[in-house]
Amino acid sequence: MSSDILAFIGPGLAEGLAAVGSTLGIYIAISAGIPVISEDPAQRGRVFALAFLPATQTLVYGFLYMLMSYSAFLPSLLKKYSSVPPHIAAAVFGISIFVGLVELYSAYGQGKVCADGAAQLIKTRGAIFGPTVILAAYEELFGILGMVFGIMFMSIITSW
Repeated sequence: MSSDILAFIGPGLAEGLAAVGSTLGIYIAISAGIPVISEDPAQRGRVFALAFLPATQTLVYGFLYMLMSYSAFLPSLLKKYSSVPPHIAAAVFGISIFVGLVELYSAYGQGKVCADGAAQLIKTRGAIFGPTVILAAYEELFGILGMVFGIMFMSIITSW
């Protein structure tokens, strides 16, 4: 029974870590964007967009990993075994920690990139917005890869 608990805590923990990263990333971007909005209210929409980008690690990647784990992978394991074996539960938990940390650091890094871009909006009269979104997409890629690797590893585990 305790191995079931370990397996079922993992995906929720991954989403929780993603939420921490998104929260930090959004905070960092907002902190840089508020002075920009106060100086040039026309930059408001750009600041809003840049500040929201780190949320995708929680709203999409962490959530999709958690949803697939709880709706497909873990039920498949419980159907195969009456209780999740300890070695498989540990693997599920470890993979979930991996996914959560990748999402956390991806969102945090993306927030820093977005903050740096937001801080330069006035100086560049908004011209830095496009390049900032592209640079933030580099950080986003790691969030995507974390989710994909997690789903791939969970698929492999369910075939054990």
